[in-house]
Amino acid sequence: MTFFWAFLVGGTICLIGQFLLDVVKLTPAHTMSSLVVAGAVLDGLGLYDPLIEFAGAGATVPITSFGNALVHGALAEAEKHGLVGIITGIFEVTSAGVSAAIVFGFFAALVFRPKG
Repeated sequence: MTFFWAFLVGGTICLIGQFLLDVVKLTPAHTMSSLVVAGAVLDGLGLYDPLIEFAGAGATVPITSFGNALVHGALAEAEKHGLVGIITGIFEVTSAGVSAAIVFGFFAALVFRPKG
């Protein structure tokens, strides 16, 4: 059942993103930003962690989990270090993902020669 719920929850998040692109006619950047903000709001309300426990990778793989990670890190570090912890917490939790995106994007650009 774990795989079923992961598939269903992850698919629903992707369905919402596709709906925003096709029906609402948001640009890809607006769609991605909306999903990140939705993940951040859900984490701020304390709803994203139970979703992760329920759906596992279905909730941690989509872009909404990036918003979750931003808020989660900021809140955790804010408790320890106050206002400065908000900024450091955001970067502490998400720096590996952002760094990987930069490195892999660079290597992909070397291999595939982007036009632009």
